Amino acid sequence: MTPDEFLSLWHDASPTMEVCTSGSTGTPKHIYIEKERMRASARMTCDFLGLRQGGTALLCMPLDYIAGKMMVVRALERGMKLLSVEPGSHPLGSANMKGIGNPPVIDLAAMVPLQVWNTLQVPEEREWLCRIRHLIIGGGAISLELEKELRTLPINVWSSYGMTETLSHIALRRISEDHYTPLPGISLEQAEDGCLIIDAPALCPERLHTNDIVRFHGKNRFQIIGRKDNTICSGGIKIQIEEVEAWLHSIGYDDVMVTYRDDTALGQALVYLSTSDISTDFLRRHIPAHIPVAKYWIPKHVIRIPSLPQTPTGKPNRALAKEIAMKRNTEHNSNK
Repeated sequence: MTPDEFLSLWHDASPTMEVCTSGSTGTPKHIYIEKERMRASARMTCDFLGLRQGGTALLCMPLDYIAGKMMVVRALERGMKLLSVEPGSHPLGSANMKGIGNPPVIDLAAMVPLQVWNTLQVPEEREWLCRIRHLIIGGGAISLELEKELRTLPINVWSSYGMTETLSHIALRRISEDHYTPLPGISLEQAEDGCLIIDAPALCPERLHTNDIVRFHGKNRFQIIGRKDNTICSGGIKIQIEEVEAWLHSIGYDDVMVTYRDDTALGQALVYLSTSDISTDFLRRHIPAHIPVAKYWIPKHVIRIPSLPQTPTGKPNRALAKEIAMKRNTEHNSNK
């Protein structure tokens, strides 16, 4: 979809707009959302970041998904100039930016982690990135290496929390902090199962019970521990996929996805999908002693694959990862 096509749909008589979900935990689906709720979400973000009329917003994400659509709506609601570039892996590359002239100050941009990482590897693109006042990163986990690099930039970098159903993000986290802060008008609770409940009447007609396990710090600030549906129960031991992946990244394994396969004895057996060799001896030497269940994080199976499964928006494709684990023969690297 082009910006002109989006604007044509935005200004037509329909009170709703069709949006495709990302498919991070299953099959992508199409839903219809109210334009007035999209406007409300845009105002919340602009107010939170202090964006003013006359600024500039950069659109470098596909307009088929909510993140791209909301960038256009924010520009419309706050009266900002919209710069639109090709939503590829190098959004600030010379092919995109050559017609814009000298780098202007861009007040707001949103990217996925891969776009940010690629941009930082090219000096000219990095220079463009450092002209952005507020950079929102969403659509996937930010690695420790990328987060460390982002903390050195002279701009405001935010990690976003939200989903298509909440019309993009409902909370933002400064890259230098651990906790998310909700946007104005958002109320949060924690359910008995530890998952986050979102009450956002301007965005969702009903309270949203998420699958995200959280830890609250104060009244509203919260930290994401993992997803309820990403909990593996292996031999009665509960293993949180995201927690294991965060540990793997911290010890140098950035190219690993954690999943499971059915197992007669254990119920669910831990599986690593990796693009390189995994040394289980190395893993055992680096098990975090302060986490009692961490000794169960050693995989029962390791599967070598050419690339990790992702959704079109760059998120880990958990459904496909599980499918690979169930179908593929495994490679055991326990002696490496």
